[in-house]
Amino acid sequence: MLMRTDPFRELDRLTEQLLGTAARPVGMPMDAYRSGDEVVVHFDLPGVDPESVDLDIERNVLTVTAERAWSGPEDAERIAAERPTGRFSRQLFLGDTLDTERIDASYEAGVLTLRIPVAEQAKPRKIQISGGDRKKEITG
Repeated sequence: MLMRTDPFRELDRLTEQLLGTAARPVGMPMDAYRSGDEVVVHFDLPGVDPESVDLDIERNVLTVTAERAWSGPEDAERIAAERPTGRFSRQLFLGDTLDTERIDASYEAGVLTLRIPVAEQAKPRKIQISGGDRKKEITG
């Protein structure tokens, strides 16, 4: 269905365990689940202007990019700056069983939600078994 690849994920996890801190900040955390005939993906994007969010899909690779700008005045002296700013990007590899032509995207309360329908050919279906008046001959 939905494949996530991050070649550094295991290294980050080990580093976090050894040092007790996150190895690198996560700019776009996500949750994904299947509900009925669709896959739902939620991206946390607090403080991101919806106009800065871009969704692109090419050969079953969905790329989400967003930008969070500094919210204070340019000439202000920053005392603390823990909220990540800048351009963030995340890629999801979508399986062939998803209908990438009918993705629905919405943004509300700092959460980008994608609804990706399962393709018709991937949905479970019943196959009718025809019975007939055929008789099997048993030879023995």
